[in-house]
Amino acid sequence: MEMTPVQMSARSHLNEQKVDEPVKSFGEFMVDALKKTNELELESERLNAALAAGRIEDISQVVVASQKAEIALQLTLQLRNRATAAYQEIMRMQV
Repeated sequence: MEMTPVQMSARSHLNEQKVDEPVKSFGEFMVDALKKTNELELESERLNAALAAGRIEDISQVVVASQKAEIALQLTLQLRNRATAAYQEIMRMQV
């Protein structure tokens, strides 16, 4: 089943040229978010390994990368939990 994306449209009174950007589906947004989360995790692991090898002087960049990866992972898990809860709620509805 494919979801139809919602398109917003409005008129500008400033005579601007409208640029039609391709509309992403929810699935594409999720795939992009998962890729970004994975990239953040890999960057955090790379910096942790560099710190352990003594190649990094400033520990703050390692901590920031680690926190970015943690926040992205928590957000991804919460999105999954909310999507699962919404699906379960829909399945409980009587038609």
